[in-house]
Amino acid sequence: MTFYKALNIDLNIPELISFVGAGGKTSTMFRLAQDLKASGKKVLVTTTTNIAYSEATQADNLIIDSSKDMCLLSRVEPGTIVCLGSGMLNGKGKLKGIDRELINEIYQKHLFDYILVEADGSKRKPIKAPAHYEPVIPGESTRTMGIIGLDALEKAVTEEHVHRPELFCSVTGKNMGELIDRHCIVKLILSDNGLFKDVPHGCKKYVVFNKADHTAREKEAKITVTELTKMQAPIDGFIIAAMGKVLDGPMTHNGEVRYDKPD
Repeated sequence: MTFYKALNIDLNIPELISFVGAGGKTSTMFRLAQDLKASGKKVLVTTTTNIAYSEATQADNLIIDSSKDMCLLSRVEPGTIVCLGSGMLNGKGKLKGIDRELINEIYQKHLFDYILVEADGSKRKPIKAPAHYEPVIPGESTRTMGIIGLDALEKAVTEEHVHRPELFCSVTGKNMGELIDRHCIVKLILSDNGLFKDVPHGCKKYVVFNKADHTAREKEAKITVTELTKMQAPIDGFIIAAMGKVLDGPMTHNGEVRYDKPD
């Protein structure tokens, strides 16, 4: 299944989609970008924080420019992924992000069919709770994708496995050193200070359970979806994915589930 179909994206409607959380934001973002490119769309990939330069080079064109000049962006051909950053972080191999107000402006000018924004940092940990200044989501975002790495399950709440573990404990009620289970993942998803903190009003929310690369993780993800559905959680859809492949989706509160194994 293509990612955009799992998200019920209408290819005739431009969108600004933000990615938050941990456990595969960049890979998820580029998976969606590739699917949209294959449909002949002009796609901008960028960040309000920073992303690894090696991952940014997955784009067809990489633009590093801090001038806020949009001339280069106006000449993009259909079926192209452009990655935009404002500079490089010295010695860290990372591409610096751009201001979210600039992203809003690019979206308003209709220069791209889709703008995909990594709006959160996680230091490559599978799960996190946001600090007071996170995430940095553009106000024009139409969807926010909250990513959770299922490899966090049964791992201890420590610096090794959790980005900002003290905040994670505050949000989920866990103590340092205790094991992460689906109950604390539910709390993370539902908390005002959790996965969808500071999402703009009216922006759709989707949870992506990533790294469901064996049966036990996939089962836990499905049970978590069932619990959230029974609670009538304010989530527009759930996606279960592994290694960039969508295994299950869309799953919504109407109880219908379409299951597709990857080729």
